[in-house]
Amino acid sequence: KELKTSDGESFHRQVFETSSLLMDSIIKSPVPVIAAVDGLAAAAGCQLVAQCDIAICTENSTFSTPGSRFGIFCSTPGIPVVRCVNRKVAAHMLFTGLPISSEEALRVGLVSKVVSKNNLEDEIINITNAIKASSRSVITLGKKFFYQQLEKDIKSAYRLGSDVMVNNLSLSDAQEGIKSFIEKRKPNWNHSFTKA
Repeated sequence: KELKTSDGESFHRQVFETSSLLMDSIIKSPVPVIAAVDGLAAAAGCQLVAQCDIAICTENSTFSTPGSRFGIFCSTPGIPVVRCVNRKVAAHMLFTGLPISSEEALRVGLVSKVVSKNNLEDEIINITNAIKASSRSVITLGKKFFYQQLEKDIKSAYRLGSDVMVNNLSLSDAQEGIKSFIEKRKPNWNHSFTKA
């Protein structure tokens, strides 16, 4: 919150490197990371929302990268914001420091869904339960692929996607999922990368 010159450059570097490690751990987490926002998410808070896999906010939430207004450009908070929303919106947020509303955040892709304050916790529980109903190994495989393919051109992404699908189909949980669908029953996952 208060980074003063007297703290020294090495302390400042440590703060931002620690933040970068946290942001990287969100991507590398084997399970989806969900942000729940009720109010203002500014600077590093906005960075965290943009970095999370899924973000749910209340109607009264706002999002900003106000550093430029205080003499500190939000360079690190801007990294996931620029990758999450379109370039013009990211530039507007970063260069003006002005906040965007929950509805605008939804429209530009910063958040996944806007709910009432009373429904925020229930929505998070619903999302969590939906994820928990799936095979953990398949979610882990899917999340890893999701981020890997973003960095590739379309042809390479499809090549990787085909490899992932073939690998996924060889898992016992994939075969259990197909079998349970045919038999019209809930799957009984083993949550492992065991081959069928």
